[in-house]
Amino acid sequence: MRSADPALLRDVSASETPLRTTFRIKLNGQTVSIGTVGEAFRFITSLSAIEWMEFRALHEEALLSLRRAAANGMLTVQATDALRTLFVRAKLL
Repeated sequence: MRSADPALLRDVSASETPLRTTFRIKLNGQTVSIGTVGEAFRFITSLSAIEWMEFRALHEEALLSLRRAAANGMLTVQATDALRTLFVRAKLL
């Protein structure tokens, strides 16, 4: 199964697997809480590729980690760490 398979992306987007922490990000004057794999996946895929261009490698690593965590809840630590790294470098945290 390819990583861009629409069924797989839907599964990741709908995942309620909790992350190891809840990220609270202020975006456009509103606070966004991200506490599950699905919420994180939707957040980092809802912004355009241009917005993540500077952090492309970190963005791709976070996406891969979220896909893996959606399939195996034991991998949420790695997904949380990848998100934290991406958010810190993008100055969202």
